[in-house]
Amino acid sequence: MGTSAFALPSLRKLALEHEVSLVVTQPDRPRGRGQKPSPPALKEEAQRLGLRIVQPERLGEEEIFAIARERPDVIVVAAYGKLLGASLLGMPRLGCVNVHASLLPRYRGAAPIVWAIASGERETGVTIMKMDEGLDSGPVLLRRAVAIADDETGGSLEAKLADLGAEALAEALAGLERGTLVGEPQDPSRATRAPKLHKEDARVRFASPAAKVRDLVRALDPRPGAHVLLEAQPLRVFGARIVAGSGEPGVVLGAAAQGLVVACADGAVAFAELQFAGRRRMPAAQVLRGRTIPPGTHLS
Repeated sequence: MGTSAFALPSLRKLALEHEVSLVVTQPDRPRGRGQKPSPPALKEEAQRLGLRIVQPERLGEEEIFAIARERPDVIVVAAYGKLLGASLLGMPRLGCVNVHASLLPRYRGAAPIVWAIASGERETGVTIMKMDEGLDSGPVLLRRAVAIADDETGGSLEAKLADLGAEALAEALAGLERGTLVGEPQDPSRATRAPKLHKEDARVRFASPAAKVRDLVRALDPRPGAHVLLEAQPLRVFGARIVAGSGEPGVVLGAAAQGLVVACADGAVAFAELQFAGRRRMPAAQVLRGRTIPPGTHLS
């Protein structure tokens, strides 16, 4: 059970080492400027592997019966996007196993990668856990840690954790089959949340320290992209670097080799790439040749 690209390495690993009798993913959704229905990444991979796929809008009684007919030994969940009820959680012989992109109990929720980077963490990882009815609160089977580099983006870290998660999943399933792996309860006092992103979460706030602005921008790269407002219109910004400079937070200080320079609460950041609505993401120098953003311009 999965939806996004994060689940792809886990599905490939499962298909190599086990019998995958059914892939459950979310329905096709409208995407892009034309809003044409597009399949989830996991559906496309399952089709390539020749696996049987279902795409229920909701996990109702009929859908649960369909899964029960497969008589699964284990249900693996990776970035599926829906909570499972008690009837599904208690169905498989070995339980339901989740591949989660954080070191639980830290960053429980829908967007652990983004919030770990945006919070300035230096380390994160993946957790393989036995699922219960709570939100990412089940017993931990395995954890695998990885450092967060200074130039890490949400996209690059997702790719690393997806591969690491597939390897950890394979190890955990082998231990469950042998009966040698026992779940470790999480400490709820150490839990932090990583809720689903909303549009306002992606807006840059220049009253924050420069390091906080940089971390938010890289956390949201490539999707959905952090944004500022220029003349009340959204402008997406990428490739933030801390640079020398000072001024009123949100005021453009000029252009440099690193990109468009904007003052923050302490110092400044330079945005290497910019993207206006309906346009491609491009180097800041190239964008500024066609659309001037002079010093003194205020970005809210």
